[in-house]
Amino acid sequence: MSIIKGDAKSLSIAASSVLAKVWRDRYMEEVAEKYPEYGFDTHAGYGTTAHLEAIRQHGMTPEHRRSFKPVLEIANKRLYSKE
Repeated sequence: MSIIKGDAKSLSIAASSVLAKVWRDRYMEEVAEKYPEYGFDTHAGYGTTAHLEAIRQHGMTPEHRRSFKPVLEIANKRLYSKE
């Protein structure tokens, strides 16, 4: 069941949201050590211009979510590029 603005209505939803963000931030720090050329420590995996440019330059890592439309578009361009 979805609860609109659930973190404002439920302490457990709010707490789980904070825990998830802290876990993701720490995980992104680990990924940044493994793949420093992508800048995961600065954009935390969000599709910033710099992050997308790094994917264009270096390709994708196993960490990249291929279902995310901008990543999928880059992957398709690389796959079908005549370069």
